Amino acid sequence: MSNKPKLWTKNFIGISASNFFLFLTFYILLVTLPSYALNELHTSASQAGLMTTVFLLSAIISRPLAGNWLERAGNKKVLLTALILFAAAAPFYLFPKTTAGFLVIRLLHGIGFGMATTAAGAIVADIIPFSRRGEGMGYFVLSTNMAMVLGPFVGLMTMQQWGTKIMFIISIAVAIGALITGLSVKLPKQEQDEQKVAAAFSVRNLFELSAVPIAIVGGFLAIVYSALLSFVSIYAAQIHLEHVSSLFFVIYAVVLLISRPFTGKWLDLYGPNVISFPCLILFAIGMVVLSQSNGAFTFLLSAGLIGLGWGTLFPTFQTIAIQNAEPRKRGLATATFLSIYDTGIAFGSFLVGIIAAKMEYSSMYFICAFYILIGAGLFYVLHTKRKATTKAQSRAQEIS
Repeated sequence: MSNKPKLWTKNFIGISASNFFLFLTFYILLVTLPSYALNELHTSASQAGLMTTVFLLSAIISRPLAGNWLERAGNKKVLLTALILFAAAAPFYLFPKTTAGFLVIRLLHGIGFGMATTAAGAIVADIIPFSRRGEGMGYFVLSTNMAMVLGPFVGLMTMQQWGTKIMFIISIAVAIGALITGLSVKLPKQEQDEQKVAAAFSVRNLFELSAVPIAIVGGFLAIVYSALLSFVSIYAAQIHLEHVSSLFFVIYAVVLLISRPFTGKWLDLYGPNVISFPCLILFAIGMVVLSQSNGAFTFLLSAGLIGLGWGTLFPTFQTIAIQNAEPRKRGLATATFLSIYDTGIAFGSFLVGIIAAKMEYSSMYFICAFYILIGAGLFYVLHTKRKATTKAQSRAQEIS
């Protein structure tokens, strides 16, 4: 046990803290800006929705560019540039009085967010010991989950109690926190120099092809997750459980926190297939339980099942994306995975909105369970079977 390489280093804690503050800023603004746009800027609902859409689109577009830049300039330089842009954009939320002004800030903020989260993912992949990569990525992604729970609570409570200005000031402070903790990360100079390559810029160099198959699976399943993010609180109110709706993602996060020490280690010991297929089944069962919920117990039970299922799958898929890439391509692999995943979230939010207008939420969530099972088939074809075929071909070449 004592021979295990160390995971909880100063660098790992620093980059995880920076990632937490990045996502905390994101979630504080995600839940408050549409309401601010409607009530204080007096925009339409569609314009209020653009506050999120513009941010996500700029993040999605900037990620492949950041991934390419990581290869050329090194992880630390890209991280600091992105964190400075992210922190510098935050104070401007205090000034504009028009929707157009806010959308420009959301565009800049999204670019900083997309670049910073890509660089953070690449850095953490480099500093986690190889034998503990599944465990380490699980804890790193947990920082995102914690922000997802805390961010909406802080944003809404602050806006309701003290007003929008104080909420913006808190988001500025949190964005600066991301920069300060990012500055604490010290990469060895040799490691930074090795990352710099003189690859010619091309569209092909914006994506890491080895990460695409598992990213497609992640993006496919992200559509279900977007249905939870967008409508689970509305569904709770519809079934008269609004008094426990705020606890859904709290239970989700608590289950993750409890299970993470085990699931991450099992991934390292037994590989992704042993973890992924049971988690896909748990995710599907969680959606069925959610769709049939008629009381607080079943509603929160579904949150725990979904947390254990999807909450374990996401870092598992991200670990696969990184492990399939060459060491110098890890940044690009992270960018590719997150870009396709975020595209799934963005497309899912739009698609699920259309579906939710035409059927009951309970029916939609029930159908999602079968959709997840299709996702399990997709995982088998694009990862399990593909990996087995590649191994068989490698053995055949060795024999010949």
